[in-house]
Amino acid sequence: MSETLVDLIATHGYWVVAAIVGLESMGLPLPGETTLVTAGIYAGTTHRLNIAFVIGAAAVGAVVGDNLGFWIGRRFGYRLVLRYAPFLHLSTGRIKLGQYLFQSHGGKVVFFGRFIAVLRTLSALLAGINWMSWWRFLFFNMAGGVVWASAFGLLSYGLGKQFEQIRGPMPAIGVGLACAAAAAGLWFARRHESELEAKAERAFPGPVPPVPR
Repeated sequence: MSETLVDLIATHGYWVVAAIVGLESMGLPLPGETTLVTAGIYAGTTHRLNIAFVIGAAAVGAVVGDNLGFWIGRRFGYRLVLRYAPFLHLSTGRIKLGQYLFQSHGGKVVFFGRFIAVLRTLSALLAGINWMSWWRFLFFNMAGGVVWASAFGLLSYGLGKQFEQIRGPMPAIGVGLACAAAAAGLWFARRHESELEAKAERAFPGPVPPVPR
């Protein structure tokens, strides 16, 4: 994968960074972060790419891809959730709970989700499915995309070849932290599900809100 990415980046430059990051942000399981890091290292070691343009391409790809994913979730995802809710074991309370959490804490999910592999792929779709305000989504989406692209782009560029020596343990650490965060979130949700569903019911009284038009 690393050699393939280097070849693609060497041949197509910034377009590959923007395209892969954008497609991952739409919900496809592609190595967006790996592409950004590889491009940063390539820029730092060969100087054939400008790191500012690498960061810009990744940020644009993240923002555009997330927005497409958001509108796909808004346009099609909610209908599918309502249609297949019994098969997905989603009660009315849990559907309202998802909407409540995204309306109350969606900004945090969108911003910090950019730094977590699974959420980086799914947060935009989930935000659309759960009716998060688009303007609010756009603000946190742009902030997260710019901070993420700048942090990982500058880090990989600055470390250059030295990054190769330390990147081995980084994926394992990232996976461990992501698993710990997911476990903590699941524990909290299970422990407080009834309380959160009651708050969601107060926020969305009555039947499940209809599909937005």
